[in-house]
Amino acid sequence: MPLCRQSRPILVLLALCLLPGLLVWAAPVEARVLSARIARVTTAVAVLEQVEVDLDWPAQAPQGRLRLRAARIDAPDLGYRFGTVDWQCPLLRDGKGGWRCDGMVRSGRGQPLRLSLDLASASTDVRLARGAARLEVHRQAATPDDTVVDLTRVPLAWAQALSSQAWKEGRLKAGTLDGRLTVSTPASKPLQVAGELRLAGAALETPDASIAAENLGARLRIDYRKLNDTSLVAIDGELLGGELLFGTAYLALPQTPIALRIDGSQHGNAGWRLPHVEWRDGRTLVAQGMLAFSPDATLQDADFTLHSDDLSPVVARYLSGSLAAAGLSDVTVAGAADVRLHLASGQISEIDADLHDVTLHDGKARFRFDALDGDLRFSSGAALVNSMLRWRGGQLYGIDFGTAALPLQSGEGELRLRQRVSIPALGGSLRFDRFELRPPAGERGLQMRFGLALEAMDVGVLAKALDWPAFRGTLSGSIPNASYVDDRLVFDGGLAMRVFDGEVSVSSLSMERPFGVAPTLSADIAIDDLDLLAVTEVFDFGSITGRLDGRIADLRLVDWGATAFDAEFHTQQKRGVRQRISQRAVQNISSVGDASFVGSLQGRLIGLFDDFGYARIGISCRLVNEVCTMGGLHSAAAGDAAARGFTIVEGSGIPRLSVVGYNRQVDWPTLVERLAAVGKGDVKPVFE
Repeated sequence: MPLCRQSRPILVLLALCLLPGLLVWAAPVEARVLSARIARVTTAVAVLEQVEVDLDWPAQAPQGRLRLRAARIDAPDLGYRFGTVDWQCPLLRDGKGGWRCDGMVRSGRGQPLRLSLDLASASTDVRLARGAARLEVHRQAATPDDTVVDLTRVPLAWAQALSSQAWKEGRLKAGTLDGRLTVSTPASKPLQVAGELRLAGAALETPDASIAAENLGARLRIDYRKLNDTSLVAIDGELLGGELLFGTAYLALPQTPIALRIDGSQHGNAGWRLPHVEWRDGRTLVAQGMLAFSPDATLQDADFTLHSDDLSPVVARYLSGSLAAAGLSDVTVAGAADVRLHLASGQISEIDADLHDVTLHDGKARFRFDALDGDLRFSSGAALVNSMLRWRGGQLYGIDFGTAALPLQSGEGELRLRQRVSIPALGGSLRFDRFELRPPAGERGLQMRFGLALEAMDVGVLAKALDWPAFRGTLSGSIPNASYVDDRLVFDGGLAMRVFDGEVSVSSLSMERPFGVAPTLSADIAIDDLDLLAVTEVFDFGSITGRLDGRIADLRLVDWGATAFDAEFHTQQKRGVRQRISQRAVQNISSVGDASFVGSLQGRLIGLFDDFGYARIGISCRLVNEVCTMGGLHSAAAGDAAARGFTIVEGSGIPRLSVVGYNRQVDWPTLVERLAAVGKGDVKPVFE
């Protein structure tokens, strides 16, 4: 079994374990050749098997040639196990009663390293080097249980085996170590590795990439102990920049030092328990508490307090990964907060948060909350806990809302409103009759249920906020039950807008990924008895008098762009209501519907009239795969066009003018361009 690159520090064991024998074998310089075969050498640190020692020292020569070989070296407490090690070096006296040997050591197909040995009467020094990397081992006869290890630019990967003793899943990929460690192996006492280390450019990951680090720097004091199947570790020091990933939690550490302290223990095959963890990132974040992991490194239990005097850097440093997974990568936050978090069996058990003048802002202008204050308490237990959360104002998809206070209650894993809450918005109010929230647990994601009512909202204010044409009206409605499950928001009930002296109602409303990537909206819209003159004046379409009914069924918007619907609009005769259409409106309809005029007069005379009477107007569009299938009142009855034509405007009176469409399949982007051209007045009539 060839020696892996990560195991090179253990090479010094081969020399250390055989040093006493070297003194005996090399003493009689008259001996020309000395060979020894040792089946097994056992020390407090390692076991060597099938050891071969060969010494060739010519008579009266100033030096001899030493060769040490071992078929297998096993250091279980340090995690090293490898074989076929071969070291050759010239053996010299140092003139002080000691010995020196310096040569290349090889193992399997790995690159050779230089291994140097200085054996004095009261000390032993071993150096392992390759390039700028150097590992030195020092032992004193007066303290035989202690071994001092000095590290200079040692590749982090050399410590893989030792690291695996504490963290089996971790894979050390890059980085260097500097520092000094003391390895103590007293009889009947724990193995101890203690000292200070400086880490630079470190990179590591687990096989499933759930935990990873890149370019990590640190200054750490380490105390690791192991006795039988129990491991103890204490780490105290500073982190100096880099990137860390724990599941979806991504940490971008600043170059300014972050104080870190960890005390941990592991017994047998159980996971690690960290009874004391402390993290100090200046005014940005101070965290203290305990953590407990399962054997596969999954977080099982936690009890933590977190404090921030300045939340501004928190998102970039600690929350960007989690927020990105929820589609909120552009959120910024400011203010201060105190949070206590308790997890049990991998699930949130308690949250107690105090917010101090916190502002949340979405960079994509989906929402904003100003001056969040108060407390927010969540409990999975049977006992109920109350809290109160307030804000000064905010915005949702461009719609401003006012000051509100939310009286909250929690128990049995649910957060709910204690009473109705009205929030000022659009000159009216948005009233929440109930609200219940369950945070993610296990395979189940976030769930919400609520009921709300819209009361006397000003449609004109809404139109201005959404950059719609200016029109007036009120928006009211009730949604007695809405639910958010599996990233899908479904509304029961409907909304009604009193606009243009009629009503527009919305039903079957639902949203997918409302705050995520490519949000999707589905709805059915019904239009009842709108004043066409008011509609056409607001949308600058020309002038049409009459009353309009219609529907937009199976509407589907993806990222706020229409991808499917089945729409139909038609006029409804009403006693006492004139039905007239201006020439500009006629040519706009003909442009949108890809239609032509059919008149009772010569086309050149039609331009002499400002408006015309009509009996009916009707147009439809069914959008599928970016193609709009057009329709009208009925099939036209004029010549060869009858097979494909459809009437949009049915004329009445003199002059009698009708508008007939001939292209039933219209490209949707083209139709959108035509609608835009109508708004600019860039359309020309077509006469037949």
